[in-house]
Amino acid sequence: MSEPTIIIGNTMLHEGQAMAVRVALNNFLIDLRDEDGLGDDEHGRAMTAAYRARIVEVLQMMQPRQPPQHP
Repeated sequence: MSEPTIIIGNTMLHEGQAMAVRVALNNFLIDLRDEDGLGDDEHGRAMTAAYRARIVEVLQMMQPRQPPQHP
Protein backbone atom coordinates (compact mmCIF):
# COMPACT_ATOMS: atom_id res chain seq x y z
CA MET A 1 0.00 0.00 0.00
CA SER A 2 1.33 3.39 -0.93
CA GLU A 3 1.01 5.83 1.95
CA PRO A 4 -0.81 9.13 1.49
CA THR A 5 1.01 12.41 1.13
CA ILE A 6 0.82 14.25 4.45
CA ILE A 7 2.14 17.78 4.86
CA ILE A 8 2.41 19.35 8.30
CA GLY A 9 3.16 23.03 8.10
CA ASN A 10 5.56 23.15 5.18
CA THR A 11 7.09 19.73 5.79
CA MET A 12 6.06 16.66 3.81
CA LEU A 13 6.24 13.48 5.85
CA HIS A 14 8.17 10.57 4.36
CA GLU A 15 6.44 7.24 3.83
CA GLY A 16 7.34 5.81 7.24
CA GLN A 17 6.07 8.90 9.03
CA ALA A 18 2.83 8.87 7.03
CA MET A 19 2.39 5.20 7.91
CA ALA A 20 2.89 6.01 11.60
CA VAL A 21 0.16 8.68 11.41
CA ARG A 22 -2.24 6.30 9.64
CA VAL A 23 -1.61 3.49 12.14
CA ALA A 24 -1.95 5.87 15.11
CA LEU A 25 -5.32 7.09 13.81
CA ASN A 26 -6.53 3.52 13.30
CA ASN A 27 -5.46 2.55 16.81
CA PHE A 28 -7.08 5.63 18.36
CA LEU A 29 -10.30 4.76 16.53
CA ILE A 30 -10.12 1.24 18.01
CA ASP A 31 -9.61 2.76 21.49
CA LEU A 32 -12.76 4.86 20.93
CA ARG A 33 -14.98 1.95 19.88
CA ASP A 34 -16.79 2.14 23.23
CA GLU A 35 -19.35 4.93 23.46
CA ASP A 36 -17.72 6.16 26.68
CA GLY A 37 -14.12 5.95 25.45
CA LEU A 38 -13.41 9.52 26.60
CA GLY A 39 -15.62 9.48 29.67
CA ASP A 40 -18.96 8.13 30.80
CA ASP A 41 -20.68 11.50 31.13
CA GLU A 42 -22.54 13.41 28.41
CA HIS A 43 -19.46 15.45 27.46
CA GLY A 44 -17.22 12.37 27.21
CA ARG A 45 -19.72 10.52 25.01
CA ALA A 46 -20.13 13.58 22.77
CA MET A 47 -16.37 13.98 22.43
CA THR A 48 -15.97 10.26 21.66
CA ALA A 49 -18.59 10.47 18.89
CA ALA A 50 -17.00 13.63 17.45
CA TYR A 51 -13.47 12.18 17.47
CA ARG A 52 -14.67 8.97 15.85
CA ALA A 53 -16.43 10.90 13.09
CA ARG A 54 -13.39 13.08 12.35
CA ILE A 55 -10.97 10.13 12.42
CA VAL A 56 -13.16 8.19 9.96
CA GLU A 57 -13.22 11.23 7.65
CA VAL A 58 -9.43 11.52 7.73
CA LEU A 59 -8.88 7.79 7.24
CA GLN A 60 -11.22 7.83 4.23
CA MET A 61 -9.14 10.64 2.72
CA MET A 62 -6.00 8.56 3.31
CA GLN A 63 -7.31 5.57 1.34
CA PRO A 64 -5.96 5.16 -2.18
CA ARG A 65 -8.41 6.41 -4.77
CA GLN A 66 -9.83 3.77 -7.06
CA PRO A 67 -9.88 4.66 -10.76
CA PRO A 68 -13.38 4.90 -12.21
CA GLN A 69 -14.64 1.62 -13.60
CA HIS A 70 -16.14 1.71 -17.05
CA PRO A 71 -18.73 -0.93 -18.01
